[in-house]
Amino acid sequence: MDPIKTGALIRQLRTARGLTQRQLAEQLHVSDKAVSKWECGNGCPDVSLLKALADLFGTDMQVLLSGELRQNEKEKGNMKKTKFYVCRTCGNIITAASGADVTCCGSRLSALEPRKAEPDEMLRLADVGGEWYVTAEHPMTKEHYISFAAYVTDSSVMLFRQYPEWDFQFTMPMYRSGRLVWYCTACGFLYQDIRPERR
Repeated sequence: MDPIKTGALIRQLRTARGLTQRQLAEQLHVSDKAVSKWECGNGCPDVSLLKALADLFGTDMQVLLSGELRQNEKEKGNMKKTKFYVCRTCGNIITAASGADVTCCGSRLSALEPRKAEPDEMLRLADVGGEWYVTAEHPMTKEHYISFAAYVTDSSVMLFRQYPEWDFQFTMPMYRSGRLVWYCTACGFLYQDIRPERR
């Protein structure tokens, strides 16, 4: 923990909530001199106070420890910036409209970074009455399978959960251009762009 960065952040968060040093000190059961010391970078809050400070400021302890607020890029309604996170312990799938600090099963998760699928890895799409029927020639064993696929457009995300020992297949609307992404437990996170033909 950098005392100067953390102190500056505490001051920023305190003033944003309209609190004086004394009011913050009273809520934490410390002296206002202690708060002043932190904000001047001459010391850091005791570790036992970090949770109370984080709760009071509506943030988390990692933010206080780093001394920085992460500003998410404004997504401006563009769901194509959606981030996907997968917990390797329980298989949980978490999405965020832009970057986020995500934890699951006690571990911090990193956003999956998709790579463009090679021609032999791509999902197969067939037009069935104005919908895409999506399939894949891909192993679906307990050790190696696609756990989910998603169709991402500028305004929506459709998530399709898949399970080992099932055939990989689902249907989805064919109403605009978008990106198919999918996560394989062995191959990683892949994507392919799709554009329905105009009729």
